[in-house]
Amino acid sequence: MASRARVSLSQSALALGPLDGRYRPQVAPLVDHLSEAALNRNRVHVEVEWFIHLTENSVLPGLSPLSDEQKDGLRAIVADFDEASVQELAEIEAVTVHDVKAIEYYIGRRLDALGLEELKPLVHFACTSEDINNLSWALSIKDAIEQVWLPAARGLVERIAEMAREDRSTPMLSHTHGQPATPTTLGKELAVFAWRLTRQLKRVTQTEYLGKINGATGTYAAHVAAVPSADWQEVSRTFVEGLGLTWNPLTTQIESHDFQAELYSDVIRFNRILHNFCTDVWSYISIGYFHQIPVEGATGSSTMPHKVNPIRFENAEANLELSNGILGTLAETLVTSRWQRDLTDSSSQRNIGVGVGHSLLAISNVVKGLARLDTAADVLLDDLDHNWEVLGEAVQTVMRAEGLAGAPGMENPYERLKELTRGHRVDGERMQEFVRGLGLPSEAEARLLALTPASYTGLGETLVDHLGD
Repeated sequence: MASRARVSLSQSALALGPLDGRYRPQVAPLVDHLSEAALNRNRVHVEVEWFIHLTENSVLPGLSPLSDEQKDGLRAIVADFDEASVQELAEIEAVTVHDVKAIEYYIGRRLDALGLEELKPLVHFACTSEDINNLSWALSIKDAIEQVWLPAARGLVERIAEMAREDRSTPMLSHTHGQPATPTTLGKELAVFAWRLTRQLKRVTQTEYLGKINGATGTYAAHVAAVPSADWQEVSRTFVEGLGLTWNPLTTQIESHDFQAELYSDVIRFNRILHNFCTDVWSYISIGYFHQIPVEGATGSSTMPHKVNPIRFENAEANLELSNGILGTLAETLVTSRWQRDLTDSSSQRNIGVGVGHSLLAISNVVKGLARLDTAADVLLDDLDHNWEVLGEAVQTVMRAEGLAGAPGMENPYERLKELTRGHRVDGERMQEFVRGLGLPSEAEARLLALTPASYTGLGETLVDHLGD
């Protein structure tokens, strides 16, 4: 066998992972929040705001509030953070071998131009690296969820809700345990998922993004040693809350990450429910309840030209599973830290974007998949018409009610319907013949004779209205 020449594919343009390669367009909005560059920008932001906070509140003796021009200049360090900044930070870190120390030096280099060279010791004052990191991660996660993931998830849920309203009165044969069962409406079944997903989104919306800035072991030891007269807890609280986060008053060196675990657990449940939705829609497509609209020029199979495969839903399933695997690991591991600090969370948190990214990609695929579906109302009706035996439930329940009301001959209703229907296909004529032979009161008999599988949907149509609650 001839040897195959190997060409180096290590150029930076070629991504190792699919989120930064094949699927980059779908997850690109997360890059501005959960990439390494975004984390560093937030670190600069936190350091700058801490610098300003200490001066504005005259925390340290001899410090005067900065001028508006100086504050604007400091905040411009954040606003001007770009690719050149990323490269400069990398060069500094190559020397410091410490990412947060590199941030400190990066900011220090810019103080001379602002006339603040004498205040360089104020950069990173009394901070441990985790003071900066926990706040930066909290801001990154908060922005990624609130500005990217939640809008996408809400858009998907609203589309499902719209479909539920459109098909609210479309009758559909249910399948409990995979067998024909009491009819429902397609809209009501879609509404169940919209309702479930909405509940999880409410939980995500209520997330408290916690942060702390209290020193190397959470005791403000260096702070108090430097300025014992300052109310350091109040300084810390007002700073954290000023960033738009919730202050955590009791921590070790690290913010305990409990809020992250809670958030990821909520996203995992959303993902799992959406995964269930995908498998149901896939199954409905497989039995013809939905038609897929072909994409012009697309190929469904390399050898079977007739096929239109439900690839969007299959892709979503895979990405939801990957997302849950990563977020589940984060939720389980981030809540544990040896004694006052270990560094396992540092590597773990760098995968937050991957976990959220796979969920976002799945959401995108489901939205695209739903856009190519049409309800096959004729197939739904035909399926109902071939399963008249599902009316056995209605008949035996009416018999029970009439028997309790004193009507004679209503004994053993379940057993009589079981004998008629269990394991047998019953058509409309046979079911109506059975009903006429029961001796039911005329009103009850007329009600049952008017019933068809397509009309035996109870309050299914009305239940969709709960989506407005």
